[in-house]
Amino acid sequence: MLSIFKDKSIVTFFFLVLLAFAVHAHLFLHPQTIATTDSNGLFSFFVNRFFINIIPSIAAFIYVAIVLLQSIRLNLLLNDLRMYNNSGFTASLSYILLTGILPQWSALTTGLIANSFVIWIFILLSKLYNSATPKSTLFNIGLLVGISFLCYHPTIILIAIALFALAVVRPFILSEWFVLLMGLITPIYFFISFLYLYDKMYIFYSTLPHFAFNMPIKNTDIWLWIKMSSILLTILIGFQIYLNQNNRMIIQIRKNWGIMVVMLLIMLPIPFIFKNGGLDFAILCLVPLSAFIGNVYLYPKKSILPNCIFLVSVVLIIHSNWLLIKH
Repeated sequence: MLSIFKDKSIVTFFFLVLLAFAVHAHLFLHPQTIATTDSNGLFSFFVNRFFINIIPSIAAFIYVAIVLLQSIRLNLLLNDLRMYNNSGFTASLSYILLTGILPQWSALTTGLIANSFVIWIFILLSKLYNSATPKSTLFNIGLLVGISFLCYHPTIILIAIALFALAVVRPFILSEWFVLLMGLITPIYFFISFLYLYDKMYIFYSTLPHFAFNMPIKNTDIWLWIKMSSILLTILIGFQIYLNQNNRMIIQIRKNWGIMVVMLLIMLPIPFIFKNGGLDFAILCLVPLSAFIGNVYLYPKKSILPNCIFLVSVVLIIHSNWLLIKH
């Protein structure tokens, strides 16, 4: 079964679609509305005012479409950058499975939508090493980070990732750092100017991030700990496989994986540092998590380990579906 996702063919696309609908069957058996609050940025602001009354069954199809598009875009990016030795769709497989393991990741949220920005920004960061026009690329990175911050404030963490990538990938040139910062400030400046002219500054204040130490898990049970532990164990295995492959990679690929490592480490604390944060905020970790877990399904020569992890994931997904349908 898993060997299908190690190939790059049209048949694999078909199975990815089937997998996405199977993993999120609960959305069609017990449709849910969009889950959001006004305090998460412009995405929340517009969704609550214009899209909150969307028909739940339509929201289910939108959710599956977003997950599929994001997973395939991420996988194609990783293949194009040659971050895997073999071209396949194991990163897409990992992305879809992860969205179904935790109930908090199995709903149409603004955090899921914001993952499109995370993938887009990583695309631009990966171009820095060989860019013929680095300043243009850096300005676009800053511009995109600034827009993503306005749309979903937990993505403010992407500023640290962009700064790290610039420090590692490019030699230190002060003008390039200023260009990145100018790109970052530009959308925020125009947004504030627009609100000031129309006397709607309260919108900006309502979309500012609120930092506070927060425990994202309020009510725990044994199943939640099992799911969290399974994700942690799988990412550790994927990271170990990455380390084993690291010496065989050229410098550019190593730098791209280095950015992915930092992205994962910086994003992991997100649920703990934002006020009213929860595991739904951690959905931003899906991009680096899927990249590393993709190693687990791709590289092992014996299929015992990948099959065991896949079966465990299926069991946990079935339990999450049952919980969501029941409640």
